[in-house]
Amino acid sequence: MQTFKQLVPLLLFYNSLFLFSQEKNTDNIDAVFNKKAEEFNKEVNFRNAQYFFTNKNWDSTLVYSMKQLSLSKNKELADYCHYFRGYSFRELKLLQEAKSELNLISKKFILYQLVNYKLGSISLELQEFEKAITFFHKAESEYANKVKDYKISSIYANLGTCYLHLKKFKTAEFYLFKSIKIQKTEKDSLPLINSYFNIATLYYDQYKDKQAIPYFEKAYSLSKRIKNFDIKRKASKNMAVVEENRGNFKQALAYRKESEQWKDSLNNQNKVWAIADYEKKYAVAQKQKQISVLKVENKLKETQRNNMFYSLLGLLILLIGGVYIYAQKVKNAKIILAQKEKLDELNATKDQLFSIVSHDLRSSVNALKNSNARLTASLETKNYNELDQLLHQNSTIANGTYSLLDNLLHWALLQTKQLYFHKDSVHLYSIVQQIEYNYKPLLLDKTIAFENAVSKNSFIFVDLDSLKIVLRNLLDNAIKFSPENSKISFYTMETKSNFCQLVIQDNGSGMNQETVNELLEDNELLAKKNNSEIIGTGLGMQLCKQMIKKNDGTLTIESESNKGTKIILSLPKNNQNG
Repeated sequence: MQTFKQLVPLLLFYNSLFLFSQEKNTDNIDAVFNKKAEEFNKEVNFRNAQYFFTNKNWDSTLVYSMKQLSLSKNKELADYCHYFRGYSFRELKLLQEAKSELNLISKKFILYQLVNYKLGSISLELQEFEKAITFFHKAESEYANKVKDYKISSIYANLGTCYLHLKKFKTAEFYLFKSIKIQKTEKDSLPLINSYFNIATLYYDQYKDKQAIPYFEKAYSLSKRIKNFDIKRKASKNMAVVEENRGNFKQALAYRKESEQWKDSLNNQNKVWAIADYEKKYAVAQKQKQISVLKVENKLKETQRNNMFYSLLGLLILLIGGVYIYAQKVKNAKIILAQKEKLDELNATKDQLFSIVSHDLRSSVNALKNSNARLTASLETKNYNELDQLLHQNSTIANGTYSLLDNLLHWALLQTKQLYFHKDSVHLYSIVQQIEYNYKPLLLDKTIAFENAVSKNSFIFVDLDSLKIVLRNLLDNAIKFSPENSKISFYTMETKSNFCQLVIQDNGSGMNQETVNELLEDNELLAKKNNSEIIGTGLGMQLCKQMIKKNDGTLTIESESNKGTKIILSLPKNNQNG
């Protein structure tokens, strides 16, 4: 029995190594990973990690999975990345790191049953047998799930191994025989040989040599069917120990020779693999050199492209800047030209206005001067009839001059935007009545009848002061151009619109259509002197048009020569009272 104990370290060491090789990435697992990569095709790092994991490139898997975890907070993909990392660390024999990564996976992970199996495998390899048993039992209970990365027989084999290490022989025997029963149907010799070794070890530890030896023989018999030199060596060496224990030294020597042959074959195989690995590393190194050269070339080309790009970009910016500056100059030139034309127009209007106003003021003052001289002479001769006539003439000249200056003042205020303007509800009839009162002396002087036929229910929404200026100017013109014993009428016309129409009608000298058109044109100053006693610059009419427009109204003129004039004002009604 002393010699037979040589089997113990051999079998237990072999057992723990061999169990992990039963885990496989099945087509179902790959399909799950591929589907998830397609679902998150915009996650480049995750796609790369999945690709390298499927191709068993563990280092690249670790690199890209860490990039994905660092740059994304997607919890679902984080579970996949931790699984990739745990699996990769285990393949690289970094067991503690593998365990840490697998413990970070949430229970919502679709492949969570694989996590328990892999944690059990890692715990077994770390000889944490109690923990391994807990994880394997969890994996066993979850095995009903469709997605699997392991065989149920491997769970039973690993459970048997754990209990064997813990010297719980009955439980170990139960699970090992359970695994052997399934493994026989799976027709996979490697795990079955492993289970035979474990059963043999189990009986050996209990000094049941007769029960242990048949399983060593079965393991040796099965090893002839496989090409694994190391397993063949171990199986033949175990049989050598068995035969030595029986006292059959000749057979034991044959087994020992066979074991040494397999050892030599294994060494040769290892040398071949080492050479192949060296050649592979050399080829990889050469390829890396080529890649480095290509990277340098690509970097130079990229630098050239970047320089060309930035040069073209700079030229484009200069071109755009030049076009923009030229466009701004053209735009500014147009603005300056338009302002110059407007200024020339305003200056021309100002010059024309001052020329007409100064001429009319000079005429008025000269007339007033001559009239005063005649008035002085009449006082000396005590000609009271002529004195009364001259006083009335002086009053007429003064009123006309005052009206001209008043219009000039309001026009200047309007042009410089200094005229106060506030709209409010206005009773139209009352305003016309006030205007009539102001011009009563002039109306009586020419014996002109005045009719106020404005509706007493008319309320308009305008600026009161500007309305009075307009009505005064229009009434002053009507009196000025009307003969004695004539009539001037103010009346309203009913409309269904939101505007009230006020009509100012006289029976005066009237105008032809050309004069009407000139009056209605913007900024048109007239200096017609058909009657030498009448001051007519056209300023009053321009002032009326601008103030009517500022009140959101309109002004139209209907007139014929020698038949009188009708001026129609359309002013907005007050919505609350109209």
